Amino acid sequence: MALEPEAPAWARELAQAYESGAHGQFVLYGNVADRFPLGGRLVGLTRYLEAQLLSGFHLVFVYDPGNGLSLLRGAERFAQWPGAKEAGPLPRDPRLAVELVSRYLRYGANLRALGRGETEHVAIILRGADQILPGGRQGDFELASLASLVRDWASEAPFTDLAFASFLVADNLSDLNPLVANNPRVARVRVPLPEPPVLQRALAQLRLDHPAAFDPESGDEVAAAALNGVSISALHSLVRLRAHENRRLGPPDWVAVKKQLVETDASGLVEFIDSKKSLAQYHAQEALKAWLRQDIALWNASDLRALPMGYLLCGPVGTGKTFLVECLAGEAGVPVVKLKNFRDRWVGSSEGNLEKIFRLIRALGRCMVFIDEADQALGKRDSGSGDSGLSGRLYSMIAQEMSQSSNRGRIMWILASSRPDLIEVDLKRPGRVDVKIPLLPTTTAAESAGLLNALLGRFDIAPGAEALLPLPLPTLLTPGAAEALAVKTYRQVRTANQSVTEALGAALKGYQPPVPSDVMDFQMRIAIREATDIQFVPESLRHLAAAG
Repeated sequence: MALEPEAPAWARELAQAYESGAHGQFVLYGNVADRFPLGGRLVGLTRYLEAQLLSGFHLVFVYDPGNGLSLLRGAERFAQWPGAKEAGPLPRDPRLAVELVSRYLRYGANLRALGRGETEHVAIILRGADQILPGGRQGDFELASLASLVRDWASEAPFTDLAFASFLVADNLSDLNPLVANNPRVARVRVPLPEPPVLQRALAQLRLDHPAAFDPESGDEVAAAALNGVSISALHSLVRLRAHENRRLGPPDWVAVKKQLVETDASGLVEFIDSKKSLAQYHAQEALKAWLRQDIALWNASDLRALPMGYLLCGPVGTGKTFLVECLAGEAGVPVVKLKNFRDRWVGSSEGNLEKIFRLIRALGRCMVFIDEADQALGKRDSGSGDSGLSGRLYSMIAQEMSQSSNRGRIMWILASSRPDLIEVDLKRPGRVDVKIPLLPTTTAAESAGLLNALLGRFDIAPGAEALLPLPLPTLLTPGAAEALAVKTYRQVRTANQSVTEALGAALKGYQPPVPSDVMDFQMRIAIREATDIQFVPESLRHLAAAG
């Protein structure tokens, strides 16, 4: 298998496994629907495999559910096989196609056993292997029979004695029949989203093909670094559209373009947030902000030994957990990937969605992964039989990904929940979540005045915290409740010609806490008990840490 010097790591891994004789069957999964730079063109995975890895093979079969079996190379050679005339046209049925290839290989093995045949290199690429051999269909005899035939290519004679390679291409490993996917004789090769050097080659080619879409003053190296995590297919479509519209892409576009392309590639499973906020905009205890700034300084200095793998933000509803994530990401200068609802009613789809999300965040480089309502989203170790084990499988996948030590300094996990007691203990342990931060409401009138003044400042009507102290300010005020009061005050100032203090006083007369006091008290207690450091808790509330 002759590879070009710029071949990606996954292609080199595959070539080494075949040439060493360690494996003859490969499951390629992940970014398999993308395009790849090859000799001045952008080609699909089948063409890339055929040109880069199989150029020395005599016969290369390809099968997909739509077109059936065909030959990319060696059609004349195949036609000389006596069984070709008997078989007739190449079949579309997957079982017939697999059996035909197996018959051809057995014929060649028998000839060589008789000393009459030459060594012949044969390969087959099964596109859409997850459609041909889907997982999640237990008890289906026909499917199990077909999976057994394909499995034999990897582990049974005469196939293992031949110069034969089989490639099973699937979007997600979890979608493939476990008889094949879990076979120890199969090499599982993940095709990642393109890294900056590959993107740079693709951009250079796109610039030649569609010059009207590019700013001639901007360089491809900077653009490739800015677009890390974007697929070449998505980039290709955007460039062609911009060229058609005669609109140039340049440095001012990269952030918006990346957000658009990442969310499109992820099929709506994530929300990509590029934050410009900072911790200076977050109204909280200075001890907490100082701790977070220290972590960011360690991250920026690439001093990862004391850097947490993740945070758990817990506290009553409305305490600004999402806003803190945006401020933290803006201060660190990294994007935030917010997980949306990845659960699906179809068997195997939820696991496939999660694989797609993991593939994206691994490619982004430094980023934060935000999971809101983590007590609901993360699943349970033992969910019973109500969901056929789905919640347990999702839990296992997330737990494994969160504990990858190689992700320290690359991926920061941030979980948020008003009910952290419902999150599995294993997911909250050090090595997955190292710092647990309680976000709590105000405990004094002075704190409430400071919070309200900060939020009134967003409307450019902040009178100063001291001016608000004479008012009957409530305690246990959350940022969410304070924002609602600030909006009401601004409305009153604009419509009733009142001063800020008069308008706020009027808003406070009818104020009702949005969260019942018993719920607020309960959520405060469990958040405080979760805290990894008591300095994160105001002194006036620390007695709740020991309360039952």
